[in-house]
Amino acid sequence: MFRRRTTIEPPAAESTEPTAEAKGGGKGRPTPKRRDAEQARKARVSAPRDRKEALRQQREKSRAERLKVQQAMATGDERYLPARDKGPIRRFVRDFIDARRTPAEYLLPYFLVLFFAMTINVPLIRTVGTLMWILAIVIVPIDLIFLARRLKKELRERFPNESHRGAVSYGVMRATQIRRLRLPKPQVKPGQTI
Repeated sequence: MFRRRTTIEPPAAESTEPTAEAKGGGKGRPTPKRRDAEQARKARVSAPRDRKEALRQQREKSRAERLKVQQAMATGDERYLPARDKGPIRRFVRDFIDARRTPAEYLLPYFLVLFFAMTINVPLIRTVGTLMWILAIVIVPIDLIFLARRLKKELRERFPNESHRGAVSYGVMRATQIRRLRLPKPQVKPGQTI
């Protein structure tokens, strides 16, 4: 019942059924030996031998990823940008904001100068500094509101069937940053048409 058969069967007549190679469905190379396949698989894994080695490999891998992202931030390469900066809508928003100068991008240096001016112990300078402070607090939000409305209008015209969720706030936040410190770096010059 479970023994091998020792009888030799006569060779069968040539089969009329085409083989896999004749059909064109073959892989075009011989099947590798088991030991060769296992060696190749083990070579690909290259697991670290100890914990220090694993940490070193992880650090190198994360350093390489950071360098890719950093390079993408400088050049605007979409492949390696973070998810918040990817896509044609976000690229348009960046270009729309970077193509114009706004009072909001000068707000931080302006407040710094006003702060030092108000520390001077001269009443006239303090009064003028306070008025300039109030003026900035009124002008910048009004400008950002108008900028947000223009951006919404442009997004509706250029991308009518896509979701603009978060794009306007992304643009407003970018407008409040100093131009040199914006990431990804601006790809258009001020005054350039988009």
